[in-house]
Amino acid sequence: MTSEGSHDFARVRRIVKTDEFSSVFRLRPAQKTAHFVLYTRSNDLPHARLGVVVAKRFAPRAVTRNTIKRVTRELFRMAPLPAVDCIVRLARPVNTKQGPATTAALKAILRAEIARLFSSQAPRAAPPSGTPQPTPDGTPSGTPYGTPEPKASP
Repeated sequence: MTSEGSHDFARVRRIVKTDEFSSVFRLRPAQKTAHFVLYTRSNDLPHARLGVVVAKRFAPRAVTRNTIKRVTRELFRMAPLPAVDCIVRLARPVNTKQGPATTAALKAILRAEIARLFSSQAPRAAPPSGTPQPTPDGTPSGTPYGTPEPKASP
């Protein structure tokens, strides 16, 4: 069972233990956006799991932190992800002094960034059979790019 088509967020789909968070954080970030960092690590489970870290220093108001977590969980449930542990961490402040904590514009920006993070982890579809695959040097296989044509013997 994959997370594709599964719209729940049960405890088995969450990263909850400190050592589980630490094992994912030890790896290099998989993707970065203006406000977020995504860390991933493959797991042996049949589904993906999510952890969300929203520091109070980057989102001082609880309403903002909860909105970020809610949007992240919603997009995680809808994303077709392979069996990986994902941690989404807020890395930069999202509030400004002049704006309210959660506006429609801020939610749209955060939603777009988080969706981009999850789409970068979606499994890649295999190209249809019969389509030439590129070789390591970048040329399509089955084509004579860079190879001389055989000469006909007289």
